[in-house]
Amino acid sequence: MTASSMFYENKSLDVSLIRRSDLEGSRRRYERDDSILVLCSINVLEPRDAVAAAAAAAVASMPSPDLHQQFGELLRSQKGADITFLVAGEPVAAHRSVLAARSPVFMAEFFGNMKEKASLCVEINDMEVEVFRTLLYFIYTDTAPELDQEGEQATLMMAQHLLEAADRYGLERLKRICVEKVYTDISVDTVATTLALAEQHGCSELKSRCMKFILATPENLQAVAATEGYKHLEASCPSVLTELLKLIMVKGNK
Repeated sequence: MTASSMFYENKSLDVSLIRRSDLEGSRRRYERDDSILVLCSINVLEPRDAVAAAAAAAVASMPSPDLHQQFGELLRSQKGADITFLVAGEPVAAHRSVLAARSPVFMAEFFGNMKEKASLCVEINDMEVEVFRTLLYFIYTDTAPELDQEGEQATLMMAQHLLEAADRYGLERLKRICVEKVYTDISVDTVATTLALAEQHGCSELKSRCMKFILATPENLQAVAATEGYKHLEASCPSVLTELLKLIMVKGNK
């Protein structure tokens, strides 16, 4: 016969293993040499609070993730760098394996079928060096501190340039971060250039938001049409103006 019970601190408990009448009626079964052997197994459990506290202490003592910091330092130190980009005439060193791991474009360029033609110095003339440095920093650390400033014109311009660069190198997460940044900073002065950017780089949600802003009121449309950005939109994306005209006509017929 077996029985189990839970014992708690400062609380007594009687354990009923077998009735005396059953024991006396089955003496031959339980008695050996005029004695009865009772086997007890005791497991001591820690209180739940103590277990939780120990687990919390273990988590608290765990070092914070620092992979992004280590890779950022690798980029800064240039140790082991095996590729140099000449951006607007300025050299920028990097590591091909890191770039290829993060960008399908770099992967194809450095390790694809044409890898034997890949140079150890790549020239880039259509991007500002600070934009390229910010792009590399994101590739290494998955962060873009330059986009954290609120309401700064320079920050918005960086987001626009980075969006273009992210699309160029297949960095979808960075592209999405840039879209969210320019999305929240749409204004009369910026909406036309942002609309052109959205059209050129396949950002349908951003494009829709820009169109709605322009067509929200007649005053918005007139003000946007008077900006330099609108002239850029006319020259670079004439098809978007056709879409705007159709939407204006539909809106006027309602």
